[in-house]
Amino acid sequence: MRINSIDAVRGLTVAAMLLVNDAGDWSHVYPWLEHAEWHGCTPPDFIFPIFMLIVGISINLALSPRLEAGAATVPLARSVLLRAVRIVLLGLALHVVAMLLLNGRGFRLFGVLQRTGICFAAAGLLAIHVRSARAQWAIFTSILLAHWALLAAGGTLEPGLNLSDRIDSALLGHLAYQYDAATGIGHDPEGILGTLPSQATVILGLRAGDWLRSGQTRKLALAGVAAMLAGGLWSLALPFNKQLWTSSFVLWTGGFGMLAIALAHQLIDVRDWPPLGRAMGVNAIAAYAGSWIATCVIEGSGIMGPLYAHVFSQPLTPVFGPWVASMAFALAFTAVFWLAMAGADRRGWRMTI
Repeated sequence: MRINSIDAVRGLTVAAMLLVNDAGDWSHVYPWLEHAEWHGCTPPDFIFPIFMLIVGISINLALSPRLEAGAATVPLARSVLLRAVRIVLLGLALHVVAMLLLNGRGFRLFGVLQRTGICFAAAGLLAIHVRSARAQWAIFTSILLAHWALLAAGGTLEPGLNLSDRIDSALLGHLAYQYDAATGIGHDPEGILGTLPSQATVILGLRAGDWLRSGQTRKLALAGVAAMLAGGLWSLALPFNKQLWTSSFVLWTGGFGMLAIALAHQLIDVRDWPPLGRAMGVNAIAAYAGSWIATCVIEGSGIMGPLYAHVFSQPLTPVFGPWVASMAFALAFTAVFWLAMAGADRRGWRMTI
């Protein structure tokens, strides 16, 4: 079951990922295009949680109609696990590409697609075997409280010292996103412990999917408001933190995502507005993987410097300043993949894994 608004929001989310991840000059990036350094929540910090929320919604849209029709659970579970493995393997393959093409880049075990695959598997199995809404809400709440308790038991939320970083340092070591061999301190924003509350975001998507399928857009929007209020209040005791994926961050970003999806559903599916972003959304994996490889090739081949200097920096900086030049490169890079996915969509091409 496909819903145009979901494809559109997914596509806009992936486009936002590309825009944020591909600045022309990292020393000149507008603050509203940067992730929070540690505590806090900036506009880019909403991107990955909304993507994960849509993962949960998509699982619901794909599995619930089959389960309601009496489909056997074993084949469904097998297909969920196989797809999850393919997502994780693609994520690992992209990190191999980065390691081979970028000087000084080591292999990273965890990452965006690896976390997505793990959460996809767990949420898919949950949707198949725990179909009660009340039970899913109980699991969601338990995850948020358990993660809060674990972080509190760790004694501090400071970088390098919090429980999440200590686990990544001990178990991932040099396979983490960052690792200092001299101190033995590592950090990975998509690391081990943070995968637990990320799962809560996907479960929230499972529940949102039920409201979408039944046309309860108002209920979805009200739930979004309630989640943001709860997250905002919780942040007084537990700060928003994307890199730790704190429970307050789950509610704050998940609530915002539900509001955005409720609005998109009303505009696109109900009022028949054009589904801006749909082409990127139906080929989200292709856009993400393609942009990753393109970035590695451009930077690894050494053409990034001359390309940026001659096409963007030299013409634009004297007139508009270095921040505009840097953003212009990111916009152009994103536009290339936007147009490529639009062309693929017109030809009916789909990359599925």
